[in-house]
Amino acid sequence: MPANEFLLCIDIGGDSIKAAEFSYSPTGDMVLEKFAFSEYGKELNGEEDNFPVFATALSDIVSKSGFSAKKVSITISGQNSYIKFVKVPAMVNDEKKIKQIIEFEAKNAIPFSMDEVVWDSQLISSSDDSGEIEAMFVIVKNEEIDKITRILESLGKEIVLIEVAPTACYNAARANGVGDTDCEMILNIGGRCSTLIFIDNGRFFVRIIPIAGHSVTLQISKEFGISYNEAEELKRRHGFVALGGAYEEPDSEVAATVSKIIRNVMTRLHGEVNRSINVYRSQQKGRKPEKLYLAGGSSVMAYTPRFFAEKLRIPVEYLNPFQNIAIAPALDKESLANLAHMFSETIGLAVRHATACPIEVSLVPESMRKLNDFKLKKPYLYASAASLLLCLLVTLWGFSKQLEIAEYKQKIASSFLTKTNKVVSRLKSAEGDFANAQNEYNAAVQILAKQKIWPMMLNESQKVLPDDMWLTTFTLTSNVPTTNQAPRDEFEGGLFAGMGGGRPTPAVSGSPTELTAAKFEGHALIRDNGINELFTEMLSKSKLFKFNPQTETFTSVIDGTMASSFNVSTFSLTSSLQEAYKRDK
Repeated sequence: MPANEFLLCIDIGGDSIKAAEFSYSPTGDMVLEKFAFSEYGKELNGEEDNFPVFATALSDIVSKSGFSAKKVSITISGQNSYIKFVKVPAMVNDEKKIKQIIEFEAKNAIPFSMDEVVWDSQLISSSDDSGEIEAMFVIVKNEEIDKITRILESLGKEIVLIEVAPTACYNAARANGVGDTDCEMILNIGGRCSTLIFIDNGRFFVRIIPIAGHSVTLQISKEFGISYNEAEELKRRHGFVALGGAYEEPDSEVAATVSKIIRNVMTRLHGEVNRSINVYRSQQKGRKPEKLYLAGGSSVMAYTPRFFAEKLRIPVEYLNPFQNIAIAPALDKESLANLAHMFSETIGLAVRHATACPIEVSLVPESMRKLNDFKLKKPYLYASAASLLLCLLVTLWGFSKQLEIAEYKQKIASSFLTKTNKVVSRLKSAEGDFANAQNEYNAAVQILAKQKIWPMMLNESQKVLPDDMWLTTFTLTSNVPTTNQAPRDEFEGGLFAGMGGGRPTPAVSGSPTELTAAKFEGHALIRDNGINELFTEMLSKSKLFKFNPQTETFTSVIDGTMASSFNVSTFSLTSSLQEAYKRDK
């Protein structure tokens, strides 16, 4: 039975990191196996190099929490991303033009080069009464992705998905039935920013609001004249949202002051929520929200649900992303319940790995995506290479049989085998090189296909060639003298070059219109000097060649002795053709 697959999902927030490991059975069951939560431990205010703090927190949560999964999916905080919704003309069956329009809008929306970012887009809704469709694009700077991937790759992890937190939260909410019938909202109050998500029967709209827990801490720090970390501790110890109207203030003056600060910040946040609702209903033609779900680490301050319920006059409750997720028996469910409101993004990542989701943007850089795709395709590429090699060998065998030149088959097969081995080697670094080998093969086939005369001529030369004689050069000529003889290959290796192997190299000289003669050059093993008579006798039987000793030329020179009874000669003979042939174009 196949083993379970494991995936580590990491949500990288503005002041904390949430991680959860999931197992996936061959039958499709998804189970939460482990989870972990870690805060950075200090303020990351952008005024100093915060990378060491971030790197330590991410490395620790991955390496010290007992996670075993090699594959990792991550989310990037909404504050480090840019999400925009645009209306584009509906173009039936023309997705290419739609993508071009979206890309144009994306280029105009950011103040820096597209080479500095990773981006993706997705169509959100179909054509409305105006003939337009709604699309969304998401942009993240390369440096934000690079710093995360460097850390995870150094820990031996393979990144399979990069997503922004709002879209992951949306997918988690949809997997748990939020927005199936009514228009509902999710307000994720994080450390550095808050995210307001509209879920309206499959529709999606989001706004990033720069008011969150960080805003409260800064106000407390300013009010009491204390450090950021001291203010954060004071918020956690005394923090709650002061209620409006007549209510009894706490005995502690510090607590009363903190609660009023929190209420002031939450009032500002409520104002932004109201404005977002108006934009959604007027510009996006959305329905009135009927319910609000709270999420995020800063949403747990006392009386936060009551505050928004009074302000918005709709039901408010916390989002539980685990209600449809199987949980391993060994997990501490009480601890998980206390942190459930912070894990919607990790659930969204996990669901993406298990099934199709409404939003499927991916911010994995193209280079990383190609590398991952290549790893998945590697077994199939090797199989394809083997199949291609087999096809090449069969094809070469067919050519060799057609030409009846065994030596030619061996050399061509060896040449193509070498090229194919190089292709297999290049496949390890770039799958595109495979197509180059195919192109080279096609070019060779095309060249051979154009040579209409040579198969006939070479076949006939094999028939008239006496035993113990072999050609090094075979040339077709005309009666028109020329100084531009076609290039030809010369066999190397000294006196016995070409024995038992090699093939004559075809060449053409003379007029480009008619070919009337053939020139044979090569070597022979003979007992005497009667090679010319032997060759003349063989040529007299040819249907293509004719040799007249009075008008044709034949030279033979003994180069050396192979044995006591055999001489080695080098010969050159010119023979007329029985009929003239037009030269191939």
